[in-house]
Amino acid sequence: MAISIDNEKRLALFQSIGLNEQKARETLKNHDITHLLEATINEAKTNLPNENQISKSIGNLLYALSTKSKQQIHHLHKHLIKYICEEKIKNEQQLTAAIDCLLTNPTEPIDQEALEQCAGIGVIVTSDDIKRVVREVIEQNKTKLLEQGHDYPISTLLNEGRRRLKWADGKSLKDEMDAELLNLLGPNDRSSKNTTKKQNNVLSSTEKSKSSSTTINGVENNTKIHSFADLVGEALNFHKPGENYKTEGYVMTPKTFDLMREHLKKTGGQVITRFPPEPNGILHIGHAKAINFNFGYAKLNNGICYLRYDDTNPEKEEEKFFTGILDIVKWLGYEPYKVTHASDHFDQLYEWAKELIRRDLAYVCHQKGEELKGHNVPESPWRYRPIQESLQLFEDMKHGKFAEGEATLRMKCVMEDGKLDPVAYRIKYAHHAKSGDKWCIYPTYDYTHCLNDSIENITHSLCTKEFQSRRSSYYWLCNALDLYCPVQWEYGRLNLEYTVVSKRKIVKLIENNVVRDWDDPRLYTLTALRRRGFPPEAINLFCARIGVTMSQTTLHPDMLDACVREVLNITAPRVMVVLEPLKVTITNYPYEKMQELTVLNYPGEESRGFHTIKFDSIIYIEKSDFSENPTKDFKRLTPNQPCGLKHIGLVITVQDIIRDSNNEPIELKVKCEKVTDEGVVKPKGFIHWVSHPNKCEVRIYERLFLHSNPEDRKQVPDGFLSDINLNSLTINSNAFADDGIKNAKVLDKFQFERVGYFSVDSDTTNEKYVFNRTVTLKEDKRVL
Repeated sequence: MAISIDNEKRLALFQSIGLNEQKARETLKNHDITHLLEATINEAKTNLPNENQISKSIGNLLYALSTKSKQQIHHLHKHLIKYICEEKIKNEQQLTAAIDCLLTNPTEPIDQEALEQCAGIGVIVTSDDIKRVVREVIEQNKTKLLEQGHDYPISTLLNEGRRRLKWADGKSLKDEMDAELLNLLGPNDRSSKNTTKKQNNVLSSTEKSKSSSTTINGVENNTKIHSFADLVGEALNFHKPGENYKTEGYVMTPKTFDLMREHLKKTGGQVITRFPPEPNGILHIGHAKAINFNFGYAKLNNGICYLRYDDTNPEKEEEKFFTGILDIVKWLGYEPYKVTHASDHFDQLYEWAKELIRRDLAYVCHQKGEELKGHNVPESPWRYRPIQESLQLFEDMKHGKFAEGEATLRMKCVMEDGKLDPVAYRIKYAHHAKSGDKWCIYPTYDYTHCLNDSIENITHSLCTKEFQSRRSSYYWLCNALDLYCPVQWEYGRLNLEYTVVSKRKIVKLIENNVVRDWDDPRLYTLTALRRRGFPPEAINLFCARIGVTMSQTTLHPDMLDACVREVLNITAPRVMVVLEPLKVTITNYPYEKMQELTVLNYPGEESRGFHTIKFDSIIYIEKSDFSENPTKDFKRLTPNQPCGLKHIGLVITVQDIIRDSNNEPIELKVKCEKVTDEGVVKPKGFIHWVSHPNKCEVRIYERLFLHSNPEDRKQVPDGFLSDINLNSLTINSNAFADDGIKNAKVLDKFQFERVGYFSVDSDTTNEKYVFNRTVTLKEDKRVL
């Protein structure tokens, strides 16, 4: 691809410091690094006697500085560049230490003595020093080295060497270590060992089935499902508590370190996160990612996570949403350290708002809501009103002297998207679920969120990408009030195709009788998925699989279904259920009376229990398992093709077909033979059946919408309500089940053999079981 003349010059410039062409071109793709590296090289040239000649070792360090440093110390780079050019910073260890040192106090003038001490500037490590330390380390570990040979973890030796010689060049240290190990152990020839390992790793199918700890994508065959923290947590590379200042874009003030020390005294350096939902609706699949991220990251680091209700919008909050949110968090397997509310601190938030006014950082404004919409909001004519006037007006707002929309309190700051002076307080004459009628002014998210985070000493404020534009106001507000300032980290939100999760749109689906309620199994609210039979472990596994990406993720629901199958495959007992029964009478029934058979709940796993089923002269099979006009690959029952019955070892052959007035088969007369009898041809397929059945209702769910994005007007010009799949629910009211379902409770899960995975619905009564299809089987087992 052609690049501009300017970039051609930059390409040559980057190659002049030792970057190869590929790396130089890759660097050009990043606008910020490109300009920073260009400025770094030009600054370096002013520090060198021959400005056109930069050695590769210096060039590598200049590149490392440009790619590893943080925005908050870019203005201090000239000091590090000077040390690099004077070869006082000689390796990346020293450079990293110097960067960390400047981050602790990113202001001019720098403490040169402290910087040089932190980064080992002036410390000379000779080759003799390296040889001496390497020999000492090897001597101390000689016994284990001789026992284990090259299988001994060399990283342990290198880490010890680096500990003793902090400022030694890493490559020189490793080269010397390799040389000494060669002298002690000889060549590292692993070919023979690798052959043995490969042979040992080729297990027979029998050995594999006996293994009880094989992990496949987070699901073990010993029925353990790994958690979000198990699978993703180690990949999260966030700042350590107390090192907020090392985060890109973190804003510091002269009081930052005093506040940080006070924060660490209160928390003991513990990781503290929070999950802050609005209690105005039911949580959906996107919230599952947020729950797993916040609770999972805290759990991984032995930290704590608050459940904090963002109850700043009293008009839409209902008690059922408060209890429903906590219920779902616990269902997913997490226990909040503490349940809090934004409203717990309304008094403090109000006092801080007055302090903002006193500092001339907030004012009462009378612009209408329509005027404040969008990003190009004109400056308010009341922005510079006197402080005392704003204080009095804010007091008047609190005491109900203005109508809704007549006044707001706005903060004097600019958000990252350019929006000017976000609203901090607005007037709402509404009863609040927790504070009652005490307040008629309520704080906004932009004002409340960061301050509540500060109060609760949150270390990692994790939120979705759409809140990135609020990061600057988040830092500004904490710093404006001289409060401890957490770090806001953004991640991409999770979306699924073929659904809507907007509260407003779900309400419309309910109002239009498309779905019954928030827990209708066709929705992707978490209560709906639970009712449909999705295990919480599967949802957590799904969140772990997709990981924590910074970009927005829109996935096909099949990926979630696959996780559900994996979990249910090892947790759902098997039963036989016939959805559309066809009566079969065995004319030569081989027993004198009804038989009871013992069937394993899980194939091949006797230790996991069994259940008893009945077999008699009348059984019921799936209507679709019999065909009078079969295709070539049809392997089940036909007038000319026998078929086997699962679990009983019998083969049935059609003798006669009883029909109704529409000429449809309503009963088959068959004869049976034992599979083991001499002369009996092994059938092509085996089908499930039920005898002495338990009648039940089975609900089959399909996608609610016809198009992948029902909210996209290009796909669906008439709106999402016009895109409803009219066949999204099929009810089989006369399904027959074996006795394996007896005594099942609501939300108990089963695999209906050859059909799919199902869960007991809350509509179940003493008279009749109701099942929801959770997901189909991984493959269509009908084709056998």
